[in-house]
Amino acid sequence: MKKIVIAFLFLFQISSIVIAQPQQTAQELHETARTFMRQGDYDNALLVIKRAAEKDPDNLEILKDLTFLYFLKRDYANAMQVGKPLIERADADVQTFQILGMTYKAIAEYKECRKLYKKALLKFPESGVIYNEYGELLALDNELNNAIIQWEKGIEVDANYSSNYYNAVKYYATNPQPDLFWIAIHGENFVNLESYTARTKEVKKIILEAYKKMYVFTDLKNNLKGKNISAFETEVLNTMNNSMDVASDGINADNILALKTRFVLDWFEKGNGEKYPFRLFEHYRHMLKEGIFHAYIQWLYGAAANTDAYDLWLKTNEQQAEAFKKFQTARVYKIPQGQYYKK
Repeated sequence: MKKIVIAFLFLFQISSIVIAQPQQTAQELHETARTFMRQGDYDNALLVIKRAAEKDPDNLEILKDLTFLYFLKRDYANAMQVGKPLIERADADVQTFQILGMTYKAIAEYKECRKLYKKALLKFPESGVIYNEYGELLALDNELNNAIIQWEKGIEVDANYSSNYYNAVKYYATNPQPDLFWIAIHGENFVNLESYTARTKEVKKIILEAYKKMYVFTDLKNNLKGKNISAFETEVLNTMNNSMDVASDGINADNILALKTRFVLDWFEKGNGEKYPFRLFEHYRHMLKEGIFHAYIQWLYGAAANTDAYDLWLKTNEQQAEAFKKFQTARVYKIPQGQYYKK
């Protein structure tokens, strides 16, 4: 009997402590739920986020996370039930539409998803996120030729959102007639925007293969492209033609270093830097001045061609490799709006 009483008193003490603790606010509960989400514990996250929503039922951020948690748990019916009213709100943001769109795509509700993205673009006409999502929807629905239109538009209006570049590069690379020029241009912009992911490694290899195919031709402008070529492309290809002889024995990291160094010198000497301001080419010139352009070429093309050879280069060029690493870590590669020349 004494043991039972002691146990009861112990439990009473514990419950008293719990009761005495102050009630958590909606914001505190929300943060706890997000911690569970980051840990991949979606069950506990959902339990806590529901309590947060009860305390603050109009909080958009809480309701977005609630919708997303239902999506992660594949409870698409509840995800739509929570998410649909949110897109009608005046404070609905891009992410609100994105989460609901992901839910529609998960259940192959493509017709409703198209309506959703069209509505989103009326509200956010310069959202690279929505253009990318719309393009991915069209690709899922086997409309790749329409999907690339969305991805290109996303690049035009939101130059620093990397996923549109990634999808465009993949599209051009898998086309029966690959657009090697824009694989190279969009691909390098992509790896500078998104420098250390699995997608980066994938795109590096695609760019390298594009360069190998480009320099098979003896005249890039006349053999690589058709009649519908922009003035920017014409100037770039003409400038690249000046260094065709460098690639006579094949394409590798050392040859590409020579090709691009010659390109930078010719491009800016001709005044094209002022005529066609382009962040990527300015990036080349800056790295040349800083003495780290060789390390950049090795990081991009050398690593894609042969990882063992690249590792050896790193060991034998530690100072230059470290200087490039510090530069890449410290800088933010940002593309100004208006530098879109695929027209």
